[in-house]
Amino acid sequence: MTNLRELYVCSICGNVVEVVNPGAPALVCCNKPMNKLEAGSVDASLEKHVPVFEVVDGGIKVNVGSVAHPMEEKHFIRFIEVLTKDQVLRAELSPNQAPSASFMVKADDVVEVREYCTIHGLWKASK
Repeated sequence: MTNLRELYVCSICGNVVEVVNPGAPALVCCNKPMNKLEAGSVDASLEKHVPVFEVVDGGIKVNVGSVAHPMEEKHFIRFIEVLTKDQVLRAELSPNQAPSASFMVKADDVVEVREYCTIHGLWKASK
C-alpha cells in the first residue's frame, strides 16, 4: 500500500510520482510496477548528495551537498523538497542552475528535506 509523500520512479521512462492520495496497492507506469524510492542519507562517494539547510532571513536555504552537485544535461538535481507536518514545498531545478533553493518556512517546522538526483536517486537530510 502506498503512503502519503512516498516517491516512486519508473524504471522505463524515469517518471517520478509523489503520493498525494495514499492506499493504492501499487503504482504502474509503462505497464510495469514503479519502484519506491528510498532516500540515502550518508554520502560515501566524492559526489555529494545529502541536502544541507541553513537558516536565512525569512526561512531556510537548502544546498545539495557540502560541495556543489553537478548540474549537467543528463546529471542534475531535478527537485528539492522541504516537508513540514502539513505542507510539501518544492523547488524544481534544471541543468545549469545552482543546486540550491530558498523556502519561506521556519526551521522548527521542517520535518524533512530531500532532493532527487537524475542519476543517483533520492537523498534526505538527517536532522
